[in-house]
Amino acid sequence: MDNWDEIRTAFQVARLRTVSGAAEVLGVHHATVIRHIDALEGRLGVKLFQRHARGYTPTEAGADLLRVAQATDEQFHQLAGRLKGGTNDMTGELVITSLSGLAPLLSPALKMFQDTHTDIVLRYLTGERLFRLEYGEAHVAIRAGETAPDEPDNVVQPFFRQGYGLYAARDYADRHGLPDGPEDFGNHVFVAHDDPGMRAPFNKWLRRNVDDAAIRFRSTETRALELAVVDGGGIGFLPLWEAVHHPDLLEVMPPLREWEVPMWLVTHVDLHRTVKVQTLLTFLKERAQAWGVPDPRP
Repeated sequence: MDNWDEIRTAFQVARLRTVSGAAEVLGVHHATVIRHIDALEGRLGVKLFQRHARGYTPTEAGADLLRVAQATDEQFHQLAGRLKGGTNDMTGELVITSLSGLAPLLSPALKMFQDTHTDIVLRYLTGERLFRLEYGEAHVAIRAGETAPDEPDNVVQPFFRQGYGLYAARDYADRHGLPDGPEDFGNHVFVAHDDPGMRAPFNKWLRRNVDDAAIRFRSTETRALELAVVDGGGIGFLPLWEAVHHPDLLEVMPPLREWEVPMWLVTHVDLHRTVKVQTLLTFLKERAQAWGVPDPRP
């Protein structure tokens, strides 16, 4: 296909369902839109749209074109994000992504970073979805895992080891007491992630040592699980740095090394050595010295 203007026009018509809407978005006359659609249909030898009084509805062939064109459009936008991040100055956007559970640590730190670098627009994106660095969706990703992420073309560095403890609220202990150890867990109520297959080491340990029926509060949201423990809903895991902010929490048993979660800093090779990415990485590493537990590796 050698006429991308026609494909772009068809994409907008399929997306907006009207010639006038596509013409407005593209900044062209509506006659140009009609000419592009007619020419593209003639070149392909298929009808891309059903015309009716209310607008244009994609045919099956038009829907196929829409899917391909939309993917291409998204990739161009993501490429633009990567190119914007490649400048060697401390201006423009800087996009960081992590699991939402790290927000209480990262948000204050990122605010400090921005206080120093006032021309940077920070975008901190959280969620379970894996943001694609190769498509420019983020400049720096903070990821969790027992092994280092291994996506091609990414630079991966150890960040910190997040320690976890098993806690109960004082209110829970007043009502139910505390278990003497894992052998006594059957007499207690627990809080855990809704997905039994969640790969976090502490969750694997809990699922091995606690009957499913004893897990009475479940959620997919980290913050909801932490609040359930703090509010006395059951025994559950909290990061060590979070637990210190809740003086009414009681430690159920001493933290185990096998509960810890290694954190990793991930950047794309094309942006790794840019000034603003390197500046942020250095800043985060310095801050993280107070966040984690010592790495047992030499």
